[in-house]
Amino acid sequence: MGISGLGTAVAAFLASAVEFVEALTIVLALGVTRGWRSSLWGAAVALVLLAAAVAAIGPSITQHVPRQWLQLVVGVLLLTFGLQWLRKAILRSAGYIALHDEDATFAEEAEAARSADGERRLGLDWYAFTIAFKGVFLEGLEVVFIVVGFSAGSAGRGPAVVGAAAALALVLVVGIAVHRPLSRVPENLIKHGVGLLLSTFGLFWLVEGLNAVASPRNPVEWPGGDIALPFILLAWLACSQLSMLALRRARSEVAA
Repeated sequence: MGISGLGTAVAAFLASAVEFVEALTIVLALGVTRGWRSSLWGAAVALVLLAAAVAAIGPSITQHVPRQWLQLVVGVLLLTFGLQWLRKAILRSAGYIALHDEDATFAEEAEAARSADGERRLGLDWYAFTIAFKGVFLEGLEVVFIVVGFSAGSAGRGPAVVGAAAALALVLVVGIAVHRPLSRVPENLIKHGVGLLLSTFGLFWLVEGLNAVASPRNPVEWPGGDIALPFILLAWLACSQLSMLALRRARSEVAA
């Protein structure tokens, strides 16, 4: 596994872990307040549909669309997605946005579950089933996007699938072991790292994808190929740190 493959696996792992932690909080709140059977069924159905989407969409895209066009489109999408994560992480670190609190989310979900009606369908608590399904499915859609995007932009889907699967396994094991929200996970730090990685790969593949419209006589290439990835990552890291310093200084001046 080269630099690109390793970076893909790490990015998929971290991004997936964040989404799975948020989904776990919803399922735990429902399981504690409404019962585990319906909550786990909702989560399981969502995971099956998400896995089917990855299996169906990933190969069909790579087989019918030229790789350079895939890199161009995926590069734009990943760069946009990554910059959004990076922007929110910077604003949180600078104090402009409150840090995400899994304990508070758990309490809100639990309170909503306690006050909801107890309608039953197909032998299941329908509220617990639908909320667990929706929570896992919506959080998982971002994981599907990342896995399919990395699979389409790189030479294969193995690293992205392995990274996402490892994140799911880890979150499930820890969640089963502790039976409580993973509030001690440094979520903002992880989101910052995910934003950096997505922005790095997005910019890398966007530039490589320009060959879809560039002249074959003048191909667009990164100096050193995959060796350019660590330097792009460092550049994004420097930009994010400078942005945080500037925002913190501006906030301090306003407060003073």
